[in-house]
Amino acid sequence: MNPQAKYSTPPSQQPQIRWSTIWIGLGLILINNYWLFAMLRWEQGLPTTMSLFFNVIFMFVFVVVVNFWLTRFVPHLALTQGELLTLYAMLSVASAIGGHDLFQVVVTNIAVVGWLANEENEWATLFHHYLPDWLALTDKNSITPYFVGEASLYLPENLQLWWKPVLAWSGFIIVLLFTAFCINAILRKQWIEAERLSYPIIELPQQMTTTDFFRNRLMWAGLILAGGMDLINGLHFLYPVIPGLGGEFFDVRPFFTTKPWNAIGWTPVVIFPFAIGMGYFIPLDLSFTFWFFYVFWKFEMIMGSILGLQHVPGFPFIFDQSFGVCVGVLILTLWGARRHLRTVLVNAWRGPSPHRLPSSQRTGLEQEDSSSRDIEANEPISYRTAVLGLIIGFMLLVGFWAVAGLPLWVAILVFVIHFTTVTVITRIRAELGPPIHDLRAMGPDVLLPKMFGMRRLGARSLTLFSLVYCFNRAYRGNAMPHQLEALKLAERTGVSSRRVGFAILLAVVLSPLASFWFSLHIGYKSGAWEVWYGSIFRRTQSWLTNPAPVDVLSILAMCFGMVFTFLLTAVRTRFVWWPLYPVGYGISGTWAVNFFWFSVFISWVIKWCILRFGGLRTFRNLAPFFLGLILGEFLVGGMWALIGVLLEKPMYRFIW
Repeated sequence: MNPQAKYSTPPSQQPQIRWSTIWIGLGLILINNYWLFAMLRWEQGLPTTMSLFFNVIFMFVFVVVVNFWLTRFVPHLALTQGELLTLYAMLSVASAIGGHDLFQVVVTNIAVVGWLANEENEWATLFHHYLPDWLALTDKNSITPYFVGEASLYLPENLQLWWKPVLAWSGFIIVLLFTAFCINAILRKQWIEAERLSYPIIELPQQMTTTDFFRNRLMWAGLILAGGMDLINGLHFLYPVIPGLGGEFFDVRPFFTTKPWNAIGWTPVVIFPFAIGMGYFIPLDLSFTFWFFYVFWKFEMIMGSILGLQHVPGFPFIFDQSFGVCVGVLILTLWGARRHLRTVLVNAWRGPSPHRLPSSQRTGLEQEDSSSRDIEANEPISYRTAVLGLIIGFMLLVGFWAVAGLPLWVAILVFVIHFTTVTVITRIRAELGPPIHDLRAMGPDVLLPKMFGMRRLGARSLTLFSLVYCFNRAYRGNAMPHQLEALKLAERTGVSSRRVGFAILLAVVLSPLASFWFSLHIGYKSGAWEVWYGSIFRRTQSWLTNPAPVDVLSILAMCFGMVFTFLLTAVRTRFVWWPLYPVGYGISGTWAVNFFWFSVFISWVIKWCILRFGGLRTFRNLAPFFLGLILGEFLVGGMWALIGVLLEKPMYRFIW
C-alpha cells in the first residue's frame, strides 16, 4: 500500500471512533485520576514525572486483555485498534492534567499559602492581600480540615470555600490546554506527515494493540526480566531478609575529592530497565546526544572550577542556557515550517470553500486553490478554528492573569515563555522521545525576575508568580505532547483525527474537575499531602524582603544557549555525519536527567552494537524484548502502587 494513500482519504471514509468508546474513556479517566491522587497521598510514586506514564500503561494492559476476550466471544462489542489507542490517549492527557506537575501542585499550593502562614514568616502581612480569593485560600482556620483530615468535603462550609478556586482554575486549565491543542493542530501536518518525526514514546502502546505482540517470546523474556526484578525488590521492601536486586543509586562523586574534579557534583549511576527499553527506540544520534551533553555539562562545571568561576552565583547557568536552546529550537522549527505555516494562514483567512467543482471543470488557479484547501481534510479542526482558537485562547489567558493582578505586559510574557517551552517539549518528544524531560526552573516565574529585575516587576507580580509556578513547576508531564501523540496514533491507525481530537478535548474538560474532586475528597478524608510545596512561598517571602536586580549573566547565558543552538544546527546541516542535536543540549542539563543518563548510555551502546554487527533486521527482531522491559517494570511497579493505595500505606517504588 502507498503510505501516502491514507492521508488523502476523506474523513467520511475513515474509520470512526464510536461514541461508546469515548464514554468508556471518560469513565476510565475518573478511575485513573482518583488513583493518581491516592498514589500521591500514600506516597506510591509519581508516574507523571516520566515521559511514558506507568499508571496509563498499567490500565491499558487490562483494557487490551478485556478487548482480546471480547474479540473472541463477543466480537461486535470489541474495540478496534484505533479505538483502543484513543482510550490510551485520553488517559495520557487526563493523567498529565491530574499529575504531579500540574493539578497536584495547583490544588496544594492554593491552600498551603494559608495553611503554612504564621507570625514568624509574616506571609499574611507580606503578600496575602495580593492573592485574589478566587485563586488562593488564605484563611488558615477554614482550610485546616483539608490538611488535618477526618472531615468531609461535602459539608456546606467546605463546598462554599472551594467553589470559586475550583471553577477559576478549571476554566483556566481548560483554556490553556485548548490553546495548546490549537498549536498542535497547526503544526500536526508538518511534524507528522512532512518531517515524519519518529515519536518513539508511543511505540509500546501501539504495539500492544497488534495481534502478535503478546505472542512474542522475546517480549515475554524482557517482561519477566524487568518485572521479576521489581517483584523481588518489592518483597525485599516488605521483608528485608529477602535480598534485593539493585535499584540503588551509586554516586561517583566521592571518587573525585580534589580540585578541579570535585566540581563534578552529584553524579548518580543507576540502571532502570524501562529507561533502557525506551532508549532503544530513540534514534541513535539523538540518544548519543542525550548522554553526551550530560557529560558535557559536567565538563563545564570542572572547567569552571579551573577558571575560578564556581563562585559566580548560578554558574554554569544550566537552566538559563536550556531556555535559550528552547528559543533557538522554536525559531528554527518555525523557520523550517514557514511554507506550511503560510498555507495555514492562507486557509485560515479564506476559510473552507462551500462549493467545489469537479476537478475536470476547474481552472488551473481553482485547482491550486482546492489543493491548498484540501490540506485540511485530515486535520482535527479546521485551520481557521485553530488560528482563531490560538488567538482568542491567548487573549483569554492573558486577560485571566491581568484580572488577577499581573500587569498586561507581564501576563503576555508569561504565556509567550510558557508556550515557547511546551511547544519545544512537544517537538523534543516527537523527535527524541527521552525517558524524562523536566526542564524545571525554566518557567516565566523564574526567568522574568532575572530579565527585568524584581523591583520593576513589583510585589504583586512577584506574589502572583507563586501561582504561575503551579503550571510551570516542571514540564515532565505536560499535556501538549500527549495531544500531538494522540493525533500521530490516529494517523498510524488510519482513523479520523477529528473524532480523536474531540475525545482529547473532552478529556481536557473532564480531568480538571475530576482532579479537584478527588484531591479534595481524599484530603478532607485522610489529610492533604503538603511536603515541600511551601517552598515556593518561602521564595516569595525572600523576593519581597530582598529583591534582586536584573541578572545580566543569566541573560547572557540565554543568548549563548540560543546562539549555540544555531551553530549546532549549522554544523549538522553542513556535515551529515555530525551526531549532536540541539534538542539534546536543551534537556540534558536538567535535574532529572541525573537519574536516566546512564540507562540511555547503556541502551545506546546496545543499539550501536546491534546495528553495527547485526543490521537493521536484527534491530527490529530484538525490539519486542526492549518493549517487554518497559512493560514488565510498569506492570509490576503499577501492581505495587495499587496494593499501596488499597492498603493505604507505602509500598516499593521502582522510581521516586
